[in-house]
Amino acid sequence: MQYSIINFDITREESDFRLDAEYYHPKYIHLEKDINSLNSNYFGTLVDEIRCGPFGSTVLCDSYMADGVVVARPFNLVNCSLERENLVYIPETEANAKKLKFYQEGDIFFSRVGDVRCGIVPKFSQKVTISPNIIAVKVNKKKINPYYSTIFFNTKYGLPQIERGLKVVAQPTIQTDLISKIRIVLLSSQFQQKIETIFVHSLKLNDQCKEKYKEAENILLSELNLLGWKPKHTLSFIKKFSETQTTHRIDADYFQPAYEEIIHAIRHCKNGYKKLNEIVSIKKSVEPGSSVYRESGVPFVRISNLSMYGITTDNQQYISEDLYKDLIKYQPNIGEILLSKDGTPGIALHLKEEPKKMIPSGGILRLSVKDTSILPEYLTLVLNSILAQQQILRDVGGSIIIHWLTDHIENTLVPVLDEKIQRNITDIVNSSFQARNQSKALLEIAKEGVEMAIEKNELEAIDWIKNQVAELGLALED
Repeated sequence: MQYSIINFDITREESDFRLDAEYYHPKYIHLEKDINSLNSNYFGTLVDEIRCGPFGSTVLCDSYMADGVVVARPFNLVNCSLERENLVYIPETEANAKKLKFYQEGDIFFSRVGDVRCGIVPKFSQKVTISPNIIAVKVNKKKINPYYSTIFFNTKYGLPQIERGLKVVAQPTIQTDLISKIRIVLLSSQFQQKIETIFVHSLKLNDQCKEKYKEAENILLSELNLLGWKPKHTLSFIKKFSETQTTHRIDADYFQPAYEEIIHAIRHCKNGYKKLNEIVSIKKSVEPGSSVYRESGVPFVRISNLSMYGITTDNQQYISEDLYKDLIKYQPNIGEILLSKDGTPGIALHLKEEPKKMIPSGGILRLSVKDTSILPEYLTLVLNSILAQQQILRDVGGSIIIHWLTDHIENTLVPVLDEKIQRNITDIVNSSFQARNQSKALLEIAKEGVEMAIEKNELEAIDWIKNQVAELGLALED
């Protein structure tokens, strides 16, 4: 049992008069004492501006478009930075009319609701603004390095300070005054610059990962004469009644010409095509229910944890070791492809290395490639591409609850490219994932390096960092 004895006068010192026991948990009290004993300062004294996103009704989803001003949302803060995928945009004219604030490379974003997240803004070609659920900070670079600050807030010295200040009403929420009151350890400017060098190289590698993956995807689309293809929604078209009988569908969206263009391209692939069930065997996963979730144990991988690049730990749930033993037949194996079928269907991940202990949720299928003419990395790319995504949109169209039926999955069409082209695509995909792994490893080195500098000394931390970077086969210039 853990507890803290707090003088009532201390609770009155808090500007928002915190009486909740969690706020005074021993881990937070000890952390506060440790940081106060170091050379540290309030973050608010080191920045030029801390601003909350616009009022909720200012930026409406009805305004979102395919390009324009980036609107950063909490879940766009991934791996300590603002991601370049899953973004929404609004017209610049609207942003100017509503006097929205624009943010630049080096500004820091915090998620205001939900999971605690902090990320820096990388270089964007478009202007960037924030949603109501983001807190933005413009750092005074003469006082503190923004890259070092971002890494610090993602360490065991920064993140718990933010978690401590969460207010749980309908959902966890933080305010601008909390960000201002976080204490940040002031390491030397030389060490902060070292952390920036690592962080910036990590961001470059992450961009290389995306560029390589896009290159592989472009080869696939070029082979089908679909490079640059964009779906167009047609308001009216004519179909025969016999086609509705064959497909057992009478909803107009199913017969959108855009879907037919994709199907036509696949069917006319030079080397032919196959249905997915001809290429893989499909195994279902399990749904034991939220009542069995634990705070620790064996990861229970849900769709929100699945991405085309790997398995994330955001809002990770766990099951007990005993339950894992009962469900061990659902443990994924090396070489399998995990494929989401519910919620956000069509996320595919190839397990190239032996996976850790885990159990996937019922919304995730396990695919084992049985056709040796199809390489698993190539198939995974196809499933993540517009070729499969457009087929999914056609299949789930009109559904209130998005659910990709197994018979639809089995009948998904996959183009069969020449083996040489498949191997070329596979090599590029593998180099993409290598860059991503190096990027993530550099972030971990930066975080552990900061913690080591705080707990031991900067010289020892720098030596450790150099050795770790060298083991990755990288050479970073200061």
